[in-house]
Amino acid sequence: MDAIKKPVKTEIQSDGRIRQWKFIEEAGKYLRVILLEDGETVHNAFFDRNFKEGEK
Repeated sequence: MDAIKKPVKTEIQSDGRIRQWKFIEEAGKYLRVILLEDGETVHNAFFDRNFKEGEK
């Protein structure tokens, strides 16, 4: 899954979970994937309409 292997942005949350975003061409939206601390287990995934690539 490209959203996990090739995200456009990655952040580590204070609880150790990992947030990643990937643009999904077919949907025309950014998908946010929340991974557990192991970096492999998906906790949650949803389209993030507020994400703007390049923002910190």
